[in-house]
Amino acid sequence: MAEVQAGVVIVGAGPAGLVLGNLLLDRGVDCVVLERRSRAAVEGRARAGFLAAHSVRVLTENGLAAGLLARGRTHTTCRFRSERGEFTLDYAGLGRGEVHTVYPQQELVRDLVAEFLRRGGDLRFGVEAADVTDGRVRLRDGTDVTGRYVAGCDGHRGAGRAALTARGVPAARWDHGVSWLAVLAAAPPSMPATGYALHERGFAGHMARTAAVTRYYLQCPRGTAPADWSEDRIWAELATRMRAAEFGPLREGAVLEKTVVDLRSDVLESPGTGRLWLAGDAAGLISPSAAKGANLAVLQAESLARAFEAVLLRGDESGLARYAADCLPRVWRAHEFSHWMSGLLHGPADAGDGDRDEARYGRALQYARLESLRTSRRHQDFFAENYTGI
Repeated sequence: MAEVQAGVVIVGAGPAGLVLGNLLLDRGVDCVVLERRSRAAVEGRARAGFLAAHSVRVLTENGLAAGLLARGRTHTTCRFRSERGEFTLDYAGLGRGEVHTVYPQQELVRDLVAEFLRRGGDLRFGVEAADVTDGRVRLRDGTDVTGRYVAGCDGHRGAGRAALTARGVPAARWDHGVSWLAVLAAAPPSMPATGYALHERGFAGHMARTAAVTRYYLQCPRGTAPADWSEDRIWAELATRMRAAEFGPLREGAVLEKTVVDLRSDVLESPGTGRLWLAGDAAGLISPSAAKGANLAVLQAESLARAFEAVLLRGDESGLARYAADCLPRVWRAHEFSHWMSGLLHGPADAGDGDRDEARYGRALQYARLESLRTSRRHQDFFAENYTGI
């Protein structure tokens, strides 16, 4: 690979990097996107699917929403199940009256890649960043890619974040002490939208993706290996926790993918300095309890694009100086709600004889939260505003 120069070097072709790259091109800012994986791997990786109203607005206003507007599915309700019954929350009629647009992240990524290339963008797959400094990315093959600025959008374990933390930028961290078996199944949804099941054996979640594909989650012990879960065991456990005998059978299908996710969160005190700035998971990792990760990536990409445009085209550095202040309050609000959701969905871990009283107390608190959500309009408005907001 020949040496490259650009106004902004973007490391990572996930939602943060691709939205940022498209917005920069649209504003007349020269950029190059570097991605260590192949195009097929990037476009085929199944991840999240919930887009908040803010994300849909950003994508629509910038000509990036043709796919999601044509194929996305609007969700307005979610359903909760427990030993005390079932109830549906119509969050579209609460809070700010906002909804979710469900559009599989791999489809959004394919759209963003295609649009970036259509706009004449320079997108290089199969090139891995070995080291990142202010204005320079050194690749594994020794090639330097230089720019006025570097945007690290290459995830929590990427070179961008490593370069910033090496400078001593601290992070606030939290381990939720919970793990999920994440299952992607070639099965039609069994509920109209999203379902959350509380059970003494652990949480189970149902996330409708498309008419033929559904995402499920099963709370599991930390250290669980996906190989330990056969298809039969997965469907049997889902049926138990989602109380299929009481509320109706699940629509089963082949398991396409199964991985274990440890619920951890962190936020860097500053998402950048000098000529290196981060967005998406590189700037902070959020647990999937409330489906905020991709939406935070879009929020940060929009803000960072404005800041780069101002400094590169007008010499105005104030946007970069305000980047953290503009984003962090909303980032922390998303983390607070994600933490709250984790407390609602996950009861106390299995306890020994000496901890049964504490387990009973913790489970009673969990059901008290659920009952408040079922009966309190103020609680429901709080939930709706934060569930769909970012």
